[in-house]
Amino acid sequence: MESVAVERAISALIKVSPYAIEVFERLRENRLAVVGLAIVLSLTLVAILAPFIAPHDPIEQNLGLRLLSPSWQYLLGTDALGRCIMSRLIYGTRVSLQIGVMVVGITALLGTLLGLIAGYVGGVVDEGIMRIVDVFLAFPGLILALVIAGLLGPGLFNIMLALSVIGWTGYARVVRGCVLSAKERGFVEATRALGGSNLYIMFRHVLPEALSPVIVMATLGMGGVILSTAALSFLGLGAQPPMPEWGSMLSGGRAFMRTAPHLTIFPGLAIMVTILSLNFLGDGLRDALDPRQKRKLEI
Repeated sequence: MESVAVERAISALIKVSPYAIEVFERLRENRLAVVGLAIVLSLTLVAILAPFIAPHDPIEQNLGLRLLSPSWQYLLGTDALGRCIMSRLIYGTRVSLQIGVMVVGITALLGTLLGLIAGYVGGVVDEGIMRIVDVFLAFPGLILALVIAGLLGPGLFNIMLALSVIGWTGYARVVRGCVLSAKERGFVEATRALGGSNLYIMFRHVLPEALSPVIVMATLGMGGVILSTAALSFLGLGAQPPMPEWGSMLSGGRAFMRTAPHLTIFPGLAIMVTILSLNFLGDGLRDALDPRQKRKLEI
């Protein structure tokens, strides 16, 4: 049995690898996507190595060094409490990416499962799930997140919960559409005629058809999550002092925009570059995974 399982795994890798290589080659042809991927990987490395590359303690206060302009000792200057802005940006990268990955992971998983069930089962189940989606979509996403975060109280966990509650609906609708198209195809009918179970058909044949748009949505959605997190933290509902987070850094520096503009310029640039790179990467993945661009692979 073990040898059979190993053979199946190897054969699956042989079949998948040509398409994966093809997708990667198409992604490489998009220069903006490559730039976005490089920046995202760099930010990920910065987040992982934050304790080793941050020049100072991000929460250590020194009022004697408050509001210093960028210098060799403090490359990006200090804030109103004498804390190193560069160190806080580095640790803020870790916070933002963690929230982005966790929220996107939860929403993508929940939305994909519900969309898969709704599209494949149909009937009353489909109607019920889609009407719930319509209810959530009837409210502006950020406003609903504000309400939820306001009711639960400030904190990163509550922000993650609020963004997860509103973020799954888009995945559900996209996956449902893909499932409705895929379940009527010949290979699905053939599998059903050969006695394949519904669960087997759903996860082995139907779900893979929806993975490409889910990957693209997740990449683009991560930028939206980071931006929403920064916005909620800017309003005081997210990260609480002294935790370094880009939105809260913007909020703390707005009172010094004339006297110390670097307090808001650098966190703003960090948010902009991160979201821009994720958008570049998402657009590149969308083009690389476009089924209309697939070339016939040798079997």
